[in-house]
Amino acid sequence: MSFSADVILGNEPGAFPYSVLAERHPAIIGQVRAAFPYGPEQHRGLDALLDNCTKGVIEPLPGGAWGEWGIDAYVGRSWFDVPWLWSESYFYRRLLDAVGYFGDGPWRGIDPFRPSKLAELESPETDRELEALDTLASRPAEEREAALLHGSLWGNRADLGFRLSDGQAEERAAVPDLVADDSDRLRSLLDGAGTLCLIADNAGRELIPDLLLLAHLLRDGRVERAVLHVKPHPYYVSDATTADVVDAVRRLVRAPGQASAYGRLLWEAMADGRLAVRAHDFSCAPLPYADMPGDLRTEIGGAALTVLKGDLNYRRLVGDRRWAPTTSFAEVTAYFPGPVAALRTLKSDVITGLDSRTEAALVAAEEQRWRTSGTHALIQVRP
Repeated sequence: MSFSADVILGNEPGAFPYSVLAERHPAIIGQVRAAFPYGPEQHRGLDALLDNCTKGVIEPLPGGAWGEWGIDAYVGRSWFDVPWLWSESYFYRRLLDAVGYFGDGPWRGIDPFRPSKLAELESPETDRELEALDTLASRPAEEREAALLHGSLWGNRADLGFRLSDGQAEERAAVPDLVADDSDRLRSLLDGAGTLCLIADNAGRELIPDLLLLAHLLRDGRVERAVLHVKPHPYYVSDATTADVVDAVRRLVRAPGQASAYGRLLWEAMADGRLAVRAHDFSCAPLPYADMPGDLRTEIGGAALTVLKGDLNYRRLVGDRRWAPTTSFAEVTAYFPGPVAALRTLKSDVITGLDSRTEAALVAAEEQRWRTSGTHALIQVRP
């Protein structure tokens, strides 16, 4: 890479990364504490984390964890003075340690974010969105695919939902908010051959449309096989794990109408290998994808296309840096081993691949809020 930009830190008061470290993380500790009847040991662990993450320094992880991910370089430094991507990831690892997720006691393996994930799956909003699939089923295949693609893109934007019942309305609502749109290029790469890798982001109401998109692509022969990459353990509140995939597929299977048909297709595809689930340790690494290990690079390099979902995966794809917005997306992802696409709702500062007129219009209309408000999105492709 012949150009560079400063790594984003969390030490600028008033900036978005600083607010995440100083405000959002303490709030998440409170939410986790309230979600489970934890015992004294877990409460002491949460108290210690709350104190440390706001006023303390990076400490070693139990068992020497993260030695291969650079923790030794950051031990003793303030949470605010290390790369923001690294500090955020470290917080979630420390949170799991505090509640005994990796320990030998009764709380081992208990997802502290599971109640909120299940609540999303069982919400009335999910019911309405799944009912809309019945209407979508009568639309032409190209229109269904466009609607499902936008459903996956906007799935975690609560005020928009899927709007799958009206593909044209979805286009009217979403396209003006897309700061970059390579959707035609993306669809041209789905030629029925090879494997599609989808690196998932959130569980719940966002994972459902991701699964629906995969089911559509498999059913219509747009891809031969799909590999869904999820997290090996809970991460960033709502990130999807294998357990969340199982919950989502079961939710689809027991739904009425077209949703159930999609669910059964996914169930059968997992059984016969057309849909595989992967949970590589690097999925929870505090590092960019440029640092991915060889085995993951080989697997992804063999795919016809890899699609990365969500804001965190975008930060890891392009590097969590203060890029100029017009920096070439193709150039910053040139290292990636194969064709790659990003489907992302904007929820952090990093951005690449904008044209100068789009950037100027966004800045004039909203200053910098467009970067973090979740009201804008992008579809970017590097063939």
